Amino acid sequence: MKKLTFLSSIIMLALSQTAYANTTTDIAAKQAQLHDNYQLQQVVVLSRHNIRAPLSGKDSKLGKVTSHQWIDWSANPSELTSRGGILETAMGQYFRKWLESEGVFTEGKCPTVDEINVYANSMQRTIATAEYFAAAFSPTCAVEVNHRFAPSKMDPIFFPRLTKTSPEFEAQAMKEINQLDNQNSLKALTETLKPSFQIIENVLDMKDSPACKNENICQLDDFDTKMIFKQNQEPNLSGSLKLATSIADALVLQYFEANDEQAAFGKKLSSADWEAISKVKDVYGDILFTAPSVAANVAHPLITYMKDELNAKDRKFTYLVGHDSNIGSVTKALGVEDYSLPNTIEKKTPIGSKLVFEKWVNKQTQQAYVAINLVYQTTNQLRHIQPLDLKNKPMIYTLKLEGLTPNDMGLYDFNDVNARFQQAISQYEQIK
Repeated sequence: MKKLTFLSSIIMLALSQTAYANTTTDIAAKQAQLHDNYQLQQVVVLSRHNIRAPLSGKDSKLGKVTSHQWIDWSANPSELTSRGGILETAMGQYFRKWLESEGVFTEGKCPTVDEINVYANSMQRTIATAEYFAAAFSPTCAVEVNHRFAPSKMDPIFFPRLTKTSPEFEAQAMKEINQLDNQNSLKALTETLKPSFQIIENVLDMKDSPACKNENICQLDDFDTKMIFKQNQEPNLSGSLKLATSIADALVLQYFEANDEQAAFGKKLSSADWEAISKVKDVYGDILFTAPSVAANVAHPLITYMKDELNAKDRKFTYLVGHDSNIGSVTKALGVEDYSLPNTIEKKTPIGSKLVFEKWVNKQTQQAYVAINLVYQTTNQLRHIQPLDLKNKPMIYTLKLEGLTPNDMGLYDFNDVNARFQQAISQYEQIK
């Protein structure tokens, strides 16, 4: 029986290796076919900033929910860390090498001001991310990083605020939020996070914390999440999910910055545990920004700007730097199908991730098409600060648009994508 089991294992291994080889061959053949028939003409990128320090300092509630010491960050609260700058530099170098290999830019030749647009939200972490990226992307050309205000102020283009509210809007938004993740209520959705909350409580030793002793905050047990909608403000919520997200955010950032023992305050956590912690942030972001009505509302300025960039006559490369809320709301407003990213503990909008629109032109017909991908560094690439190049690439995950069918190369008709942008703009205009 053991011999049979061993033989079966050998056969399965051989089959899996053959399948992998066939898959690799298929991908290479498809890439060759793509380059034989299409030319990359333009790229528009919406990026999340890279690794930052937690939004709250050690004297805030974040510092009180545990008796353990958070690591000493290389930046002030909410600002880009040194590691974040190094990792974004690697991304800038990769994008330069990729676009040169595709013939969009010529090695050693500086792009003109019309060909490239680097524009960041006016927060320190977004401006700094753009600066690191631009310096690596074109190190001798002094590419200008545009931002509208002195740090740190939210630019209306990137500010995921509700510019239209009404009782009708709130009722529709709540109907959509209550149906997220196939749940029947916001409370039921929050309750799915109980395992994640328990891991966080154990990591923090929350029952021994100053918050527990002085404020009776000993558990994350308020599952009755309430939404808050206010004109010209971001959607907000109350309950344990809000505090849990602040903690999960800090833990995940600490996991990227520190060794295993420091990251979880001496606790031994598996990758599944870290995914469970990060899931809290994903659900929080989904609730706040991905209900269709809310997404169309908060993403409207950015959707409009990105559509203009995608249609700019002389533009070759646009690099916009915002936040996870921007990527989450834009993808939902455009009707991107639900996805869960591999090789990262952050399944929706990993730190430093880029939503990439690639405009390809058929060499024979000159018809334009669009590929839509999420480009991000894997957890290992982030934690080990791995250099990126055309051989050691970041993860490239193809996104799909609901209701549209790509061609054999995975490309969408440019006019259809333009129409999808316009549809999102029209949805905003129809909000009363």
